[in-house]
Formats: sequence, C-alpha cells, structure tokens
Amino acid sequence: ICITVEHQRIHRVVGNESEGTTREQAEEYISKLKIEAKENRLNLPKARKTFPNFKEIALRYLNKLKLHGDKDLKKKEARLKLHIIPFFALIPLYKITTSEIEEYKQKRLKERIKGSLNKLTSEATINRELAVLSHIFNKSFEWNWIDKIPCKIKKFNEDSNRIVYLTTNQIQRLLSSAKKDYNPNIYLLILIALNTGMRKMELFKIKYKDIDLNRKIIYIPKAKAGAREQPIPESLIKILHDYLKTRPLESKYLFHSEQSNTGHIMDIRETFARVVKNAGLDFKEITLHTLRHTAITHLIQAGVDLPTVQRISGHKTLSMVGRYSHQNGSHIQEAFERLEGRIGGR
Repeated sequence: ICITVEHQRIHRVVGNESEGTTREQAEEYISKLKIEAKENRLNLPKARKTFPNFKEIALRYLNKLKLHGDKDLKKKEARLKLHIIPFFALIPLYKITTSEIEEYKQKRLKERIKGSLNKLTSEATINRELAVLSHIFNKSFEWNWIDKIPCKIKKFNEDSNRIVYLTTNQIQRLLSSAKKDYNPNIYLLILIALNTGMRKMELFKIKYKDIDLNRKIIYIPKAKAGAREQPIPESLIKILHDYLKTRPLESKYLFHSEQSNTGHIMDIRETFARVVKNAGLDFKEITLHTLRHTAITHLIQAGVDLPTVQRISGHKTLSMVGRYSHQNGSHIQEAFERLEGRIGGR
C-alpha cells in the first residue's frame, strides 16, 4: 500500500495475496496508518526534504511559462512580484488556506493605486491577481509539484451586468473635444478605438507596416486571443490615408513617442481624462477601455450577429461577447417585431 504524509509517499507491505492477505486487511492497515500519521507515530525518514515556499514555487512557475511562451507573462509576473509574492512568500504552497486568501483580499482593498492619492484598489484588479494565484495552484497540480489543490479561491462578485458605454451624442461630444485638444495623437486614437473596438495596447502598438488600406485591415500580431486582422471602415481609411502621407521617417509606430523606450506611447490617461472632462463627461467613469465597450455595444445594437462581432472585437469566446447584448435592448425588440411580421403575416 502507499499513503502520502506531508507530501511524501510512504510505502508499506501488508502481505501477499497468494498467502491469504485480503483487501479488507489492507484497508484496515491504511486506517491504522492514518491514525498514526495524525499522532506523528510513523517512522518517516529523518532527512526528508522540506517543501518549497510560495516564492520558490512562483519563480519556478514564471520560468516554466517563459519556456512555454505564455502571452500574458508580463502581467502575471508584475502581479506576482508586486503583490502576491510579498504576501505569501514564506508559506509553503500546499499550506495556503482560504482564510489567508481572504486576508490578502482585504489587505489589497485598503491599498491605494500606484500614482493615485485617493483611489483604492478595485475588486476587479484583485480578481485578476486571484486568477494568477489560481493558475499557479492548477499548474502546480498539473506539473506534480503538489498532490492536490490547496484550497478554493473565492473571487469578488463583479457587476458583470453593467457595462459603461457612450451614446451617439456623447461620442460626438468626445470627438469634438479631442479635435480641439493640443495633443496630436488623441483624436486619431479615439477615432480608431471607436471604429474598431481595439484594446489599449493594441492601439498603442499599431505599426505603419501593419496598416493595409487596400484590404481595409490593421494586422494585430500579438492580440490577447492570438494574431488577428482587424477590419476598419471606409471613413477611417480616408483619415489614415492622410496620416500615412505625413508619416515621420524615423518612426515605425503610428503613435510614435520619442520619450518612450518602446518607441510608442504607453500611457495617455491624463490627456484622455482632459478630453473627457472638456466634453462634459465623467472622467472618473469613462476610460480608454470604455471606447471598446462602446464600439462592441453599438455593433450589437445595430443588429450585427455575435460571431461577426467576435471576429471584429477579438474576444476568445461568444459568451464574452454576449455580455454586451443586454445593453439598451431596443435592437432585441426590433428583432421580435420582424419575427412578428413574418409569423403574423404583416
């Protein structure tokens, strides 16, 4: 028989079946060993290895992800090194409890966002961190680093039913404000975001060579769900055509930045907040990501089917796109009226 004590396999021989040893006798012996294990009376090897702490496991996990080419490696590494490792560092992975995870959640809720004087960490941000912790649990079990998942991780209940997006009137006010702003990038950035639903870093990393006006696409080599060709409308093509003619020779990025080590802009929060405020909108609620929500919501409200929206937005699954379908259900009512017209003979 074989049992596991403190993550070490212990083998014992009960007897041979040919000599009359039965399964019942083996099961009785297992019960006896479990009692002895609780009372620390098993004769375990004295020099058994100690189980590595969370920090050691986390660093091994990151190294393994590097070998596998994980797409979200930078985000996982940042969340681990900034927040998760400092909290769980010395605790062996298999000893992490639900209580300790709850302590971590409460601690993070009280911490302010870096660079902000009064804004506390959101539940959504903490949930992303808990997702990394859960991934470590699952991968450690898959890679045989632990014998079982330490505990269940309970995330915060995010308000998935409420998606902030702009109305057509608010869109026009935002674009008008962006046109008047002194930042040379902000108008085009907002225009592309509203017309494509691209994510923030996808926008920042647009290269001139990846813009194909003839095929009406922007190629995104490293999107969240894999490389994709982002369709662009005719109105945007005309504007991009003019921008391409005035392209700086030294730049390979559409949103070039000489101050950034990457060669492209990395943060435009202050400028965007200013434009939103000048448009008479709530700059605390509306972020650059709101424009992605806006584009996807308006596509669905215009009657575009979910698979097509998924191709445009680059979401991994249809269920993720489906979250937007409840927003302002007038398009749903129109669909039923069309059905009624067919069935009722109108």
